[in-house]
Amino acid sequence: MAPQLDTTLWRQDSATPTETHHYIALRDQIARRIETGELVPGVKLPSERQMQEAAGLARGTIREALFQLEAEGLIYRRDRSGWYVCPEPVVYDPTRWAGFMTYVAEQARRPETRTLSTVEAPGGEAGRNVGVAPDGNVFLITRRRLIDDRPVLVERIMVNPAMAPGLFQHSLDGSLTQILRVFYGIEVVRNRVDMRPCALVGDKAVALGVKPGTPGLKVLRSSFDGAGRVVEYDEEYWRHDAVRVQVDIGVVPRPDR
Repeated sequence: MAPQLDTTLWRQDSATPTETHHYIALRDQIARRIETGELVPGVKLPSERQMQEAAGLARGTIREALFQLEAEGLIYRRDRSGWYVCPEPVVYDPTRWAGFMTYVAEQARRPETRTLSTVEAPGGEAGRNVGVAPDGNVFLITRRRLIDDRPVLVERIMVNPAMAPGLFQHSLDGSLTQILRVFYGIEVVRNRVDMRPCALVGDKAVALGVKPGTPGLKVLRSSFDGAGRVVEYDEEYWRHDAVRVQVDIGVVPRPDR
């Protein structure tokens, strides 16, 4: 169970937002307490009603401050539970080939994968992503991935059935790349990654337990083998507060600089 915030601490610093009646002042107060470590990751904030009574602000002002902090990735909502300080985001390096289970565990966090559905379905135009004609079938795998029991991303993976017959006979609650390597002799040698902001809506919002429209990060990944074939095509939808992209690369100075 997440630790609770002592509301007496809240009241000690309520003068500024009470005087200004502006959500920015309240946002700054909460952000400062997070930055100084007074509010640690996982702590539950007072309810909106408690904040309203302690700070003397309108309910709408309280919510504006909370929504701003949510957009910044500092706090998040749990359905029917309240507001919590976000855990530290996991660091993701797209230039390094390491699966989710590996790089999360390397950061002393606890990764978990839960398969939501597996189906062989018509690929349509999207099937071209894995070398399947529009009238051919593809394997579709939908999984939810968690860090320290918190859902952080939902993914939709497409695989060419001709490359991995009988794939669904294996447990997919782990590393798909390892399954392809061990059981099908398929080795990934190159990844192409595209990242863009998105809104989490529909089944993606439901799978992650967030309000529709919550900011997210969409990651599209094509994994290739040595022959240039696409081994798997992956669409990932991350909570925006759960991941930080970090790249460390060497740079060769240009002669004209």
